Amino acid sequence: MVKPSLRKEMAQQAVSNRAVSIRLACQAFSISETCYRYQSLLSSENEKIAEWLVNLTEKESDWGFGLCFDYLRNVKGFKWNHKRVYRIYCELALNLRIKPRRRLKRNKPEPLKEPIKVNQVWSIDFMHDQLSDQRKIRLFNVIDEFKREGLAIEAGFSLSTTRVTRVLDQLLEWRSKPIAIRCDNGPEFISHEFTDWAKKRGIRVDYIQPGNPQQNAYIERANRTIRYSWLSKYLFETLNEVQDYATKWLWFYSNERPDKANGGRPPLMAA
Repeated sequence: MVKPSLRKEMAQQAVSNRAVSIRLACQAFSISETCYRYQSLLSSENEKIAEWLVNLTEKESDWGFGLCFDYLRNVKGFKWNHKRVYRIYCELALNLRIKPRRRLKRNKPEPLKEPIKVNQVWSIDFMHDQLSDQRKIRLFNVIDEFKREGLAIEAGFSLSTTRVTRVLDQLLEWRSKPIAIRCDNGPEFISHEFTDWAKKRGIRVDYIQPGNPQQNAYIERANRTIRYSWLSKYLFETLNEVQDYATKWLWFYSNERPDKANGGRPPLMAA
């Protein structure tokens, strides 16, 4: 079944190339003369939507339609209908095939208690990667679990407990202290230096159970976003390059990147 839009194009080609009349071409391709002469009033706006979608998916290759639409609606303020944007998204063949995953039966994890205010709980964790010359690096990530705001990404070849507490002290210079910090049982977090630091500042340390990373799901989800948004996409030659990119991306993450947990709004734009 040929779409009316394609039959219209075929009729127009017949009129221009075969020198047949409009009436005869419309009869041959089963369209009305009204359809043949109709000019879309929104074609220029559709081109604008297509341009935005292409640029977004090229820049943020890990984004699907949901994040693209939330970015256009909530960050850029466009009021385009989601059905219209999705139609153009599909016409551009931007809807990628999602491979089905084999589902395993697992025990249902205990749900996390969602924070109700800023600075109630911070989550911290490490990530590992390497430079282009295969030197190993680490990232120390900090987020506020309320609205998933990114607070810090510190890059280094070796991140000791002293380096960790220094980053947290720098955050406390411009931000109120949290009630608690959630972390795993890594050696940097269970050391006396770290627990003494937290005790002096009146901050509770909430350790997750060993082998249960889902209990620290907020920072684990942020780690995955960091991994697929930029860390695995680029090769960095120096540690300074990693730190500069991480600082710029962290601002983008908190101010412009839509988050489904916040109703499609970036953390700092969420109500």
